[in-house]
Amino acid sequence: MNLPNKLTLLRVCLIPVFLVFLYVRAISFHFLWALIVFAAASLTDMLDGKIARSRNLVTNFGKFLDPLADKVLVITALTAFVELDEIQMSAIPLMIIIAREFMVSGLRLLSAQQGVVIAAGILGKLKTAFTMVTIVGILFYLLLVGDFSVAVPDFVKTWILGGLIWISTGLTVISGCVYLKGCWHYLDSDK
Repeated sequence: MNLPNKLTLLRVCLIPVFLVFLYVRAISFHFLWALIVFAAASLTDMLDGKIARSRNLVTNFGKFLDPLADKVLVITALTAFVELDEIQMSAIPLMIIIAREFMVSGLRLLSAQQGVVIAAGILGKLKTAFTMVTIVGILFYLLLVGDFSVAVPDFVKTWILGGLIWISTGLTVISGCVYLKGCWHYLDSDK
C-alpha cells in the first residue's frame, strides 16, 4: 500500500478519535483535542492527493477511498454538531449534504459496474475543502465557548457559523448537480 492510501486510511482511523474528544467532556480541553484531530485528518486529505499526483501514485483504491473518507469525516462532524447544545445546528443542511453524498455514491457504483472509477472533480474538492474549513471554524468556536468559557456574541453562531454551513450546503448542491450532469449517461434507463 502506498503512502497516499495510508494517509487516507489514517483519516478514517482518526474519525472515532475525533468523536471521543468531541463528546467526552471529562477530557480536559476536549474541544481543543477534537479540533486538533479534525485538522490533522483534514490535512491528510490535502497531502494524500498532492503526494499521489506528484509521485504518480494514483490508484483506483485511492480514487474510491479518498472521497469516501472525506464524506464520513464531514458527515460525522456535522451530525455531531446537530446534537451539541453549544451549536444547535439545523438538521436540514445535514440532510441535504447526506442526500447528495448518497446520490454521488450511487453514481460511482453505477460507473464502477461499467468499469469506470470516477475521481472527485474540482467542485467536489472545493466543496469538501470549504466544508472542512467551516467545521474547523465551528470547532474553534466550541473551543472558545466550551473549553475557555469565552463569551462569544450570539451573531457569531447564528450568522457567521450558520452562514458558513449554508454556503457549504449550497456548494454541496451545486457540485452534486454538476456531478449528476457529468454522469447522466450512466443512468441509461434501457440498461
